[in-house]
Amino acid sequence: MAGFFCQFLFLILLYDVVYCGKSCYNNYMKLYYDRRAKDPTYFIQQGYRNGQKTSTRNIKRIGKHSELLAITNDPLTYAKEQVAKYNEEIKNAKVSMELSIDFDKKVRASENVISSSTLKNIGYYYLHRIYYDLQVGQFFKKITANRKIEFNPDIVNRFLSCTRIIAPASKRSTHLHRAEFYEQPDFDYVHILRTMDLMEENYEAYIRHLYDHSTNIVKRDTSVCYYDCSNFYFEIESPDNDYIDEVTGEAISGFRKYGMSKEHRPNPIVEMGLFMDADGIPLSMCLVPGSQSEQTTAIPLEKELGKMLKNKPFIYCADAGLGSYHIRNFNSMGGRAFVVTQSIKKLSETLKQAVFNDCDYRLLSSGAPVSLEWMQQFNKKDESQMPFYLDKAFKVIPADNLVELGLYEEKICKNGKTRRVKAKGILPQKLIITFSRKMMEYQRFIRNRQIERAKNLLKNIDPETYRKGPHDVTRFIKRSLNGKNGEKAADWYALDTNRIAEEEQYDGFYAIATNLDISEDESGLKKDVGRILDISAQRYKIEDCFRILKTNFSSRPVYHHSKPRIIAHFMICYTALLIFRLLQKKLALVGYHFTPNEIVETLQNMQITNVNDIFYAATYEGSQVLTALNTLYPMSKLDRKYYQPKELKKLFKNFSG
Repeated sequence: MAGFFCQFLFLILLYDVVYCGKSCYNNYMKLYYDRRAKDPTYFIQQGYRNGQKTSTRNIKRIGKHSELLAITNDPLTYAKEQVAKYNEEIKNAKVSMELSIDFDKKVRASENVISSSTLKNIGYYYLHRIYYDLQVGQFFKKITANRKIEFNPDIVNRFLSCTRIIAPASKRSTHLHRAEFYEQPDFDYVHILRTMDLMEENYEAYIRHLYDHSTNIVKRDTSVCYYDCSNFYFEIESPDNDYIDEVTGEAISGFRKYGMSKEHRPNPIVEMGLFMDADGIPLSMCLVPGSQSEQTTAIPLEKELGKMLKNKPFIYCADAGLGSYHIRNFNSMGGRAFVVTQSIKKLSETLKQAVFNDCDYRLLSSGAPVSLEWMQQFNKKDESQMPFYLDKAFKVIPADNLVELGLYEEKICKNGKTRRVKAKGILPQKLIITFSRKMMEYQRFIRNRQIERAKNLLKNIDPETYRKGPHDVTRFIKRSLNGKNGEKAADWYALDTNRIAEEEQYDGFYAIATNLDISEDESGLKKDVGRILDISAQRYKIEDCFRILKTNFSSRPVYHHSKPRIIAHFMICYTALLIFRLLQKKLALVGYHFTPNEIVETLQNMQITNVNDIFYAATYEGSQVLTALNTLYPMSKLDRKYYQPKELKKLFKNFSG
């Protein structure tokens, strides 16, 4: 990069450089000459701003008065005409200029311990554009109308949300590096904390505001609402203690608690519940202590979501961990429905027999009857059989279940007495069972590799360190205390063939529980089942949401310790996720599809450098993502090589708040 700029400035030193694109000057040029001199030299002069100070510099030498007499009788008028001609060239987006570069000139001295970069990011413009369209500034004006606040919380929140996407870091680091953005927002670190307090105090109103105004940016598809939970860990030694409020006597649970985590980190966690729409755009969220069961979070948040959607019916879709009978029963009322995955292993023996009974299976593609035995054994190397390898077999099984209704009824006993008992009702639902030959072979491939690892582990297993996990390869190793040939009993280990055979019978099978209507005719059955399977298949998008939060936005680990600040931190992360998903959706609507990494990296690389306080030069190159972004916002014109300061200032003016 340094070599590029050295070469760039050297070319300026040797030649008159012609710049194409918009002019790169703050104002039009003016004529300068020493009016007291007998033989003045005429220059084209420019005014510029260096930090908070203004100054001028001579851009081009027109000539001495005596020199110009050789070509004109009125040198002053001629000089003025040259300035006017130069300004006209600026309007036509082409100018020539001469710069004198002193390669011995040193950088400006500073008392800072660390040298800072002079590059400025302008890629965040597209994120700020969506933030501006969400009208969050109006929200902050509303909640601070009766408060005397000396800072603008909208600017603080805007930069915290957008830097969470481009340059995720702690709040203090974001404050220290705010000068790396073109606008260079002016706020103190304490203003960040006060803004976070404001957000937490108005949590529900803030989430509702984001949803209401996001509908003006893209059309929200809430026909299906996906729900999932994830954990976020904290770098602390011990969890928060429970305590009792001395005034109200209320028992208050700590927020950061130990709980179940897929990563098995020895850190307290906080659990986030997230709803998204059918396009993968966030709808709402909740935060609960890490020790709380995720199943208890679904219904309360869903009730708040129903209010936000004005009781519009929707389909609740989640994985098996968030599809308890209580949740299913709740989504059988009020015009709602559910589509949740169902563990076949946890079905009753009667339903398991119905799953493995090789009858009533049909091909998903055509609805034609098919045999499970044939699906498991046909020759996949035969090209004529390849469509079946990519197809699935399915069957629909009625699976109505008795559930407690939360009501009580009077029951007359044989002795004539009455007693109150819990009322039960029937939860109507169906199971859609699918079988895929391709999935069966994939699962067996993975298991065979695990079995090989288990065999290698058996050669030198240490009884003291042996731990059997439900998903670890050690689940295929069984331990016995029986002695061999009358010897004294001792621990010995062997491959658990029964466990392997038990798991193999489920290979290729997948189950979904739903209360949606499925028509009985052959063509309609295929169509309805395919639609329900497609709904369930989109659950990966909510996993992507959490992956973006954790990987791209570095939302963890969290270093805040108070509950309000923790909640505000995740509100900022939620805002960043919403902005990013809206940007992805807008790009998709105009035919562009990019990964999160491709978009984020492009925005990070969109940096400019200040060239002698005259103009800005882009240090990035063109790309497909940049072309798409400028197609989305053609007025931004951020695909130029050079930028005029006044044009950039005008572009970002709407965000200055």
